[in-house]
Amino acid sequence: MSAVHGGRSTTNRRAAWRWARLVAVAATLAVLVWRVGTGPFLDGLRTVDGRALAAAAGLGVLTTVCCAWRWRIVARGLGVDLPLGTAVAAYYRSIFLNVTLPGGVVGDVHRGISHGRDTSDVGRGLRAVAWERSAGQVVQVVLTVAVLLIAPSPVRAAMPLVALALLAAAAGVALAVRVRPAVGRSWWARLRSAGARDVRDGLLAGRAWPAIALASALVVAGHTATFLIAARTAGATAPPSRMLPLALLVMAAAVLPNVGGWGPREGVTAWAFAAAGLGASRGVATAVVYGVMVFAASLPGAAVLVAAWARRTRSAPLLDRPLPRGPGILARPDGEGRSHV
Repeated sequence: MSAVHGGRSTTNRRAAWRWARLVAVAATLAVLVWRVGTGPFLDGLRTVDGRALAAAAGLGVLTTVCCAWRWRIVARGLGVDLPLGTAVAAYYRSIFLNVTLPGGVVGDVHRGISHGRDTSDVGRGLRAVAWERSAGQVVQVVLTVAVLLIAPSPVRAAMPLVALALLAAAAGVALAVRVRPAVGRSWWARLRSAGARDVRDGLLAGRAWPAIALASALVVAGHTATFLIAARTAGATAPPSRMLPLALLVMAAAVLPNVGGWGPREGVTAWAFAAAGLGASRGVATAVVYGVMVFAASLPGAAVLVAAWARRTRSAPLLDRPLPRGPGILARPDGEGRSHV
């Protein structure tokens, strides 16, 4: 009975979290419409042109290949083989699912489970994806804090405290990784031991971490360039040196819970542009253009999904197909058989 109640409790919490996320996103967009109207949203949609979409597609190839490379490195450190071509296709599919489905992580979960099934180890597949995404977020945070410490931005005054907190967190992680946990039977001891082992082997191995850092930095650069192009397309004329801190702030907000990428991104962009003297309306238009560009760059993932569906349809089990018409065997009452046409 307790297991049943525990399962119901978990389901209820997940449902409550989904509804809370939807309400938060709807409230954010409603406040933006109330403050700036629908004009900036429509302006953003109208200003998207072929050059912006082509740039998004090209930068999307760069960032996706770098993400797939990072995933391959982490998976190999955890003892799982992952060809680069397979990783690129799976990552495109993951990005498409992330930007079209609520939550922003459905594609990553699907990617981890699919790879785990292919390698007969779903747990390790999910861990590889989790560590790969975590490594990317860590590099993004470090680069963002470094830029915001030296470049003028609405949050520059708070960045020294943020940097100190980041250094303290990094020291704690390094200490936890270096100190080998005592062997224990509790789930916490096993989890801590497995996590420390994954970080040592998958992220901090001698040849792994420089490549992971480089791939992650290129991903951040690609996303930032996409945002700068979106801002220029939306009509922002500020120099790149002024736009760069705002772009990194928006990239940091994009990892917050959202629905198809929408919600926090638009709210933070409007606030950052207004605080920088560029206008909240211009910020909303930029966020809309950026969202359209990101969606366009993810469309190869839809092709991967269609190709996988077609492949599954062609290779359906014979038992699921109708029996062919033609010569067959009919049983006789005496147990023998005779041919039948």
